[in-house]
Formats: sequence, C-alpha cells, structure tokens
Amino acid sequence: MTVAIYPGSFDPVHQGHLDVLDRAARVFTRVIVAVARNSEKEGLFTPAERIEMLRSAIGHLRNVEVDAFDGLTVEYARKRGAAVLVKGLRAVVDFEYELKQASMNARLAPEVDTVFFMTAPPFYFLSSTLIREVGRLGGSVAGLVPDGVEERLRAKFRRS
Repeated sequence: MTVAIYPGSFDPVHQGHLDVLDRAARVFTRVIVAVARNSEKEGLFTPAERIEMLRSAIGHLRNVEVDAFDGLTVEYARKRGAAVLVKGLRAVVDFEYELKQASMNARLAPEVDTVFFMTAPPFYFLSSTLIREVGRLGGSVAGLVPDGVEERLRAKFRRS
C-alpha cells in the first residue's frame, strides 16, 4: 500500500489542484490532501474553510482524505506513513521552485520521494493567487473552481 501526501495551501482549491489529485488517486493506494497551516501568513480562507471546500470537491474519490498540518511536510509524511509527496507543476517557473523544495525534502527525509504531475493544459495558467485576485475584483471564476468556491469568494469580498 502506497500512501501519498498532496500538500499545499489550497487557498482556494481550484480545478488545477483537482486535476492533479484525480490522477494521483489513480496511481496511489491512498492520498492525503494536506492543508498547510502557516501562522506567519494569513490566508483568505481559514484552514477549516479550505478543508471543507476540499472535502466537498473530492467526495467521488474514495481513497482520498483531507487533513491539515503544521511544520515540515516531510515530518507530517513520516507521521502519516507516507512514502510519496505529490506536487503539481504548471510551467517551467514552477519546476525550479518545486525542484528546490523536493531536493531539501530528500535531504531531510530520504525515504520520502517526490512525484511531479503536470497539470492538464487547460489549467496551466491557474493559481490560487489568480483566483483570489479575480474574485477580489468581482470577476467570474466559474468553471475554474469547484462548485461553491466562487460563492464563497464573493461572500469573502463582500465582507471586506
């Protein structure tokens, strides 16, 4: 049984994330989507809200669970018995950053491998930052985020 961790902020989750997750769920026995809590950086959505949105979006994937963690990703992977970290790549720009992270993770935990999945071409441009910006400016992100996320974005920015 191979357990994989798919770590990220998922602030908010979008179709690029779900594309990578769908494919990872076909490859690994179990995938844990791990929402990183970062006390130094305030996200748009709380970790609890991100977990709720992810759980709502992944109901069809029986071998996937959602959790949150603090600290080093590789320590969380060890704690959960994971042998693999799943990372999504959109473009060459992502590769350099993710390669550095994967190299450090390999140094810290050589028993945990990193596997990269290329995001499907329709989602190469997509990022949570871009989704938040479009939402903040009142634009539509329909089709780019799971059902319900666009409404949550509108609600967040109405309160701002």
